[in-house]
Amino acid sequence: MTAALWWTLTLALMLAGLAGTLLPVLPGTTVILAAAVMHHLALGEARSIGWWGIAGLVALTVLSYVVDFGSAALGAKQFGATRWGAAGGLLGTVVGMFFFPLGIFLGPLIGVLLGELIGGQGLLPAGKSTWGTFLGTTAGIVGKLAIASAMIAWFLVAALVR
Repeated sequence: MTAALWWTLTLALMLAGLAGTLLPVLPGTTVILAAAVMHHLALGEARSIGWWGIAGLVALTVLSYVVDFGSAALGAKQFGATRWGAAGGLLGTVVGMFFFPLGIFLGPLIGVLLGELIGGQGLLPAGKSTWGTFLGTTAGIVGKLAIASAMIAWFLVAALVR
């Protein structure tokens, strides 16, 4: 394959990864990382990103997962969620995956609300925890989008500026 074809495939995968940070069908930052590794292996370090750049992208990928998993829980906790709410949110996230696309967003919210109610919280405190989960999830999506954009920019600078 020619270099132009590898660049086209790499950029298409990176754009798909960027979309995957908003639509949880694809593991967005992992797809971006895989595209960078593929580009490096196909074109070599002289015409692509180096191994230190790949290591930086790995670190950003890990950070994106920390942001993803921690943001909803942190938001819920800041708004008073109990362990019941956290367990409900986790269960709602898993169940919501099977009801794409709305289940991905609504699953954790419904889970936190039901978990809090089952745990003995009133409707108002349970709603407050659910609101915190929503805010945390939204902040996580924005954070993942920023990290994914930084990864693409890092790749482009590292691969093109030599």
